[in-house]
Amino acid sequence: MDKFLGYGSLALLLIMTGCSRQPVPDTRAADEGAVRDADAQWAKTAGANDLDGTVSYYTDDASMLPPNAPIATGKPAIRAVWATMLTPDTTVSWQVNKAEVARSGELAYVMGTYRIAAKNPQDKSQEDHGKLVEVWKKQGDGKWKTVADIFNSDVPAPAPVEKKR
Repeated sequence: MDKFLGYGSLALLLIMTGCSRQPVPDTRAADEGAVRDADAQWAKTAGANDLDGTVSYYTDDASMLPPNAPIATGKPAIRAVWATMLTPDTTVSWQVNKAEVARSGELAYVMGTYRIAAKNPQDKSQEDHGKLVEVWKKQGDGKWKTVADIFNSDVPAPAPVEKKR
Protein backbone atom coordinates (compact mmCIF):
# COMPACT_ATOMS: atom_id res chain seq x y z
CA MET A 1 0.00 0.00 0.00
CA ASP A 2 2.85 2.39 0.81
CA LYS A 3 4.30 1.72 -2.61
CA PHE A 4 0.96 2.61 -4.24
CA LEU A 5 0.74 5.87 -2.27
CA GLY A 6 4.31 6.72 -3.31
CA TYR A 7 3.50 6.20 -6.99
CA GLY A 8 0.22 8.08 -6.61
CA SER A 9 1.96 11.03 -4.98
CA LEU A 10 4.57 11.07 -7.73
CA ALA A 11 1.87 11.00 -10.43
CA LEU A 12 -0.04 13.80 -8.72
CA LEU A 13 3.14 15.89 -8.46
CA LEU A 14 3.89 15.38 -12.18
CA ILE A 15 0.35 16.33 -13.15
CA MET A 16 0.42 19.46 -10.99
CA THR A 17 3.78 20.67 -12.26
CA GLY A 18 2.75 19.97 -15.85
CA CYS A 19 -0.42 21.98 -15.43
CA SER A 20 1.30 24.92 -13.80
CA ARG A 21 3.47 25.80 -16.82
CA GLN A 22 2.91 29.27 -18.10
CA PRO A 23 1.87 29.45 -21.76
CA VAL A 24 4.49 30.80 -24.12
CA PRO A 25 3.48 34.35 -25.05
CA ASP A 26 2.41 34.82 -28.66
CA THR A 27 4.84 37.38 -30.08
CA ARG A 28 4.07 36.70 -33.75
CA ALA A 29 2.65 40.16 -34.48
CA ALA A 30 5.69 41.94 -33.00
CA ASP A 31 8.07 39.48 -34.66
CA GLU A 32 6.35 39.93 -38.02
CA GLY A 33 6.81 43.69 -37.70
CA ALA A 34 10.48 43.22 -36.80
CA VAL A 35 11.08 40.93 -39.79
CA ARG A 36 9.28 43.32 -42.16
CA ASP A 37 11.31 46.25 -40.80
CA ALA A 38 14.58 44.33 -41.10
CA ASP A 39 13.72 43.30 -44.65
CA ALA A 40 12.83 46.87 -45.65
CA GLN A 41 16.14 48.11 -44.23
CA TRP A 42 17.97 45.30 -46.03
CA ALA A 43 16.35 46.30 -49.36
CA LYS A 44 17.36 49.92 -48.73
CA THR A 45 20.94 48.82 -47.98
CA ALA A 46 21.12 46.75 -51.18
CA GLY A 47 19.56 49.62 -53.14
CA ALA A 48 22.45 51.81 -51.96
CA ASN A 49 24.90 49.21 -53.38
CA ASP A 50 26.33 48.59 -49.88
CA LEU A 51 27.88 45.14 -50.34
CA ASP A 52 29.09 44.61 -46.76
CA GLY A 53 25.84 45.90 -45.32
CA THR A 54 23.79 43.68 -47.63
CA VAL A 55 25.72 40.54 -46.70
CA SER A 56 25.41 41.38 -42.97
CA TYR A 57 21.70 40.41 -43.09
CA TYR A 58 22.63 36.72 -43.51
CA THR A 59 23.65 34.20 -40.86
CA ASP A 60 27.16 32.79 -41.25
CA ASP A 61 25.79 29.49 -42.57
CA ALA A 62 23.02 30.93 -44.77
CA SER A 63 22.31 29.76 -48.31
CA MET A 64 21.38 31.87 -51.31
CA LEU A 65 19.71 30.26 -54.33
CA PRO A 66 20.07 32.72 -57.20
CA PRO A 67 18.53 32.01 -60.61
CA ASN A 68 20.61 30.09 -63.15
CA ALA A 69 23.46 29.55 -60.69
CA PRO A 70 24.54 27.05 -58.04
CA ILE A 71 23.62 27.43 -54.36
CA ALA A 72 25.90 29.86 -52.52
CA THR A 73 26.38 28.76 -48.90
CA GLY A 74 28.17 30.88 -46.31
CA LYS A 75 28.85 34.60 -46.31
CA PRO A 76 31.91 34.50 -48.63
CA ALA A 77 29.94 32.69 -51.37
CA ILE A 78 26.89 34.91 -50.84
CA ARG A 79 29.12 37.99 -50.98
CA ALA A 80 30.47 36.83 -54.35
CA VAL A 81 26.92 36.58 -55.76
CA TRP A 82 25.93 40.01 -54.45
CA ALA A 83 29.18 41.53 -55.78
CA THR A 84 27.96 40.77 -59.32
CA MET A 85 24.65 42.55 -58.67
CA LEU A 86 25.67 45.56 -56.61
CA THR A 87 27.54 47.58 -59.22
CA PRO A 88 27.30 51.27 -60.17
CA ASP A 89 25.32 50.38 -63.33
CA THR A 90 22.79 48.20 -61.49
CA THR A 91 19.80 48.95 -59.30
CA VAL A 92 18.32 46.26 -57.08
CA SER A 93 15.02 46.54 -55.25
CA TRP A 94 12.44 44.27 -53.69
CA GLN A 95 9.24 44.45 -51.74
CA VAL A 96 7.67 41.98 -49.36
CA ASN A 97 3.94 41.36 -49.68
CA LYS A 98 3.57 38.49 -47.20
CA ALA A 99 5.30 37.68 -43.92
CA GLU A 100 4.55 34.94 -41.45
CA VAL A 101 6.21 33.99 -38.17
CA ALA A 102 6.13 30.53 -36.62
CA ARG A 103 4.23 30.21 -33.33
CA SER A 104 7.53 29.36 -31.63
CA GLY A 105 8.88 32.79 -32.62
CA GLU A 106 12.12 31.29 -33.92
CA LEU A 107 11.55 31.26 -37.69
CA ALA A 108 9.75 33.44 -40.20
CA TYR A 109 9.38 33.60 -43.94
CA VAL A 110 8.58 36.38 -46.35
CA MET A 111 7.46 36.37 -49.97
CA GLY A 112 7.58 39.22 -52.40
CA THR A 113 8.80 40.56 -55.69
CA TYR A 114 12.11 41.94 -56.91
CA ARG A 115 13.39 44.07 -59.77
CA ILE A 116 16.93 44.40 -61.10
CA ALA A 117 17.87 46.95 -63.76
CA ALA A 118 21.36 47.02 -65.26
CA LYS A 119 23.27 48.40 -68.19
CA ASN A 120 25.17 45.87 -70.27
CA PRO A 121 28.62 46.54 -71.75
CA GLN A 122 26.95 48.07 -74.84
CA ASP A 123 25.23 50.60 -72.50
CA LYS A 124 21.81 49.02 -73.15
CA SER A 125 19.39 48.67 -70.27
CA GLN A 126 18.36 45.19 -69.21
CA GLU A 127 15.67 44.42 -66.65
CA ASP A 128 14.80 41.38 -64.63
CA HIS A 129 11.87 40.97 -62.29
CA GLY A 130 10.47 38.04 -60.40
CA LYS A 131 9.54 36.59 -57.04
CA LEU A 132 11.41 35.80 -53.86
CA VAL A 133 11.20 33.81 -50.65
CA GLU A 134 13.40 34.48 -47.63
CA VAL A 135 13.58 32.43 -44.45
CA TRP A 136 14.54 34.39 -41.35
CA LYS A 137 15.78 33.05 -38.01
CA LYS A 138 15.76 34.90 -34.70
CA GLN A 139 19.25 35.13 -33.27
CA GLY A 140 20.27 34.86 -29.61
CA ASP A 141 20.36 38.66 -29.35
CA GLY A 142 16.75 38.89 -30.60
CA LYS A 143 17.69 40.20 -34.05
CA TRP A 144 16.46 38.49 -37.20
CA LYS A 145 18.81 37.25 -39.94
CA THR A 146 18.24 35.43 -43.20
CA VAL A 147 19.13 31.72 -43.37
CA ALA A 148 17.76 31.01 -46.86
CA ASP A 149 17.19 33.38 -49.77
CA ILE A 150 15.77 32.31 -53.13
CA PHE A 151 14.63 34.38 -56.05
CA ASN A 152 13.70 33.51 -59.61
CA SER A 153 12.80 35.44 -62.69
CA ASP A 154 9.42 36.04 -64.30
CA VAL A 155 11.16 37.07 -67.53
CA PRO A 156 10.76 34.34 -70.15
CA ALA A 157 13.95 32.53 -71.13
CA PRO A 158 15.18 33.47 -74.60
CA ALA A 159 14.10 31.17 -77.40
CA PRO A 160 16.76 28.68 -78.45
CA VAL A 161 18.72 29.69 -81.51
CA GLU A 162 18.05 27.36 -84.42
CA LYS A 163 21.11 25.88 -86.05
CA LYS A 164 21.45 26.41 -89.78
CA ARG A 165 22.04 23.29 -91.81
